[in-house]
Amino acid sequence: MANFAKPSAPRFTAEVYQNEFLPMGGRDVHAIVTVTSTGGAIATRAALPGSAAVVIMVDCSGSMEYPPAKMEGARQATATAVDALRDGTSFAVIAGTHVAKEVYPGQGRLAVADAATRAQAKEALGLLRSGGGTAIGTWLRLADGLLRGSSAAIRHGILLTDGRNEHEEPERLRATLDACAGRFTCDARGVGTDWEVKEVTGIASALLGTADIVADPAHLAGDFRHMMEEAMGKEVADVSLRLWTPVGAEIRYVKQVAPTVLDLTDRRTETGPRAGDYPTGSWGDESREYHVCVRVPEAGVGREMLAARVSLVLPDPAGQAPSVLAQGLVRAVWTDDLAASTAINPQVAHYTGQAELAQAIQQGLEARKLGDTGGATAKLGRAVQLAVASGNEDTAKLLAKVVDVVDAAAGTVRLKAKVADADEMTLETRSTQTVRVKKT
Repeated sequence: MANFAKPSAPRFTAEVYQNEFLPMGGRDVHAIVTVTSTGGAIATRAALPGSAAVVIMVDCSGSMEYPPAKMEGARQATATAVDALRDGTSFAVIAGTHVAKEVYPGQGRLAVADAATRAQAKEALGLLRSGGGTAIGTWLRLADGLLRGSSAAIRHGILLTDGRNEHEEPERLRATLDACAGRFTCDARGVGTDWEVKEVTGIASALLGTADIVADPAHLAGDFRHMMEEAMGKEVADVSLRLWTPVGAEIRYVKQVAPTVLDLTDRRTETGPRAGDYPTGSWGDESREYHVCVRVPEAGVGREMLAARVSLVLPDPAGQAPSVLAQGLVRAVWTDDLAASTAINPQVAHYTGQAELAQAIQQGLEARKLGDTGGATAKLGRAVQLAVASGNEDTAKLLAKVVDVVDAAAGTVRLKAKVADADEMTLETRSTQTVRVKKT
């Protein structure tokens, strides 16, 4: 009988960083909420049976043979991901074209990972052949059906594509993403340079996963190994950020700001009087940060109030009251002290800048595509300025492949005459990646 390591329950903490002081007439309260999950890592290769389920979706459209290294790289990468599965994890492999087909184990089932099933799955990968079109929604719908048949708490997908979603209407893909949201998370990757960045990042965003480019198929195996290891490290699913506000207060927005920028504002689910939940997906040992903006009623100098209560909650499988994993408070205090009310909390300032950085890159690249040289230069110059000021060295390096930097501090740049497609796509895909506040 297999020996399964029982993980300890992760411990969540929530820390609130803000300047609670508002001037007379001030209404908007900003706070950065740092959520950390620690202490739940599984130390062995074994997983509790049924604790996790993963479906790998591999693009097998005709373009995957041009060059042949893409298809071969996809096979090797999928084999590497299968090898990284913990014993006891349920899994399946799907071949995606204009239709979706089960490659392993088939018959609408998920296999349970062990030495035998991993070997069988890798043998089945030899059946992957390219041909046909691309309809990513069909892949996701099949994955959703397989994962819904599992009782696993952690439900995850890994999706690889090399082309645009040309054999499916955008509305159909959008409807599929809306249906799958909350049922499983999904990491999405584009291989080569013939795919659409907004499609791949849109899939990852909707399903609370990561998105990236793998320009060289030779690097797919390493990326797939990393994705699967990250998925295997998740131990708590369906965690929500719950915000309660008093009468007269309203949530203006909620954004994840680290490790990536992700706007959660429109994903609110009402959970009771003046309370709503925002999905955060699955957690392992990690830390994330959220920017919360609350609009409160005006009050006189010397008054103070609780602007919001922030909780991390986990739904009860039996439908009982959810578990509260951690909690923090956002306060508002009105003052006539100008220095106190105008001071900007360092965490709030930093992540406001990181969100602006992501937006400046996206707007700059869009202007460049439209031939708006002036607009592109201004936006990408601002992006360089923000990246350097915040210490986001990785983004600064990516920007330097698209523009010639004249004066980083001033944001003075010149557009490069020629930019490799891979460099431009890498910058766009990774534009939402942020760096954390520097420790002082």
